[in-house]
Amino acid sequence: MKILVKTLFVLLATVSVAHATGDAAAGKDKVMVCGACHGADGNSMVGTFPKLAGQGEKYLIKQMKDVQSGARQIVTMTGLLDNMSDKDLADIAAYYASQTQSPGVAQDELLDIGERIFRAGNSETGVAACSGCHSPRGLGNAPGGFPRLAGQHADYLASTLKAYQTETRMNDGDSKIMRGVAARLSDKEIKAVANYIAGLR
Repeated sequence: MKILVKTLFVLLATVSVAHATGDAAAGKDKVMVCGACHGADGNSMVGTFPKLAGQGEKYLIKQMKDVQSGARQIVTMTGLLDNMSDKDLADIAAYYASQTQSPGVAQDELLDIGERIFRAGNSETGVAACSGCHSPRGLGNAPGGFPRLAGQHADYLASTLKAYQTETRMNDGDSKIMRGVAARLSDKEIKAVANYIAGLR
């Protein structure tokens, strides 16, 4: 009986995962409007719009659902996701996750400070290392829902940190992980770590 129950749990978990996974091929047909800002393959050419290529599905789905619900407000995305189903969002996420991100470029300025914060944080001000959640190479943790940062536009990363710092973005969960980190960063540190991350490959 115990074996039967365990087998049923495994099967149910497998079915749940199968339903949660999107169809990348179907997603390709649903991203035409998204491509205007994020690029047809998820590689935005504009520093203020994030690259979505290579981003984890779980993270992308959460962000799109937060935009739908109003938990994350992005003026340029107003109304764009309103008529999309959970399946549509999963397909879009699967498509972008399957794409290869274009490499980013870091400037020489403040690289040492940026690397120190990314790898070790700042013990004096209580800033945790970015690498703790986003991995030592900045590739994120897709199953955990922690986003890929490596290669992202420095302008976008810096503006995101500022948004968390000022609490104009608050969809980082009840634990306020990102708001807590950003609140302890100086403007110089934000610029430095965003620049360093942009060059990670």
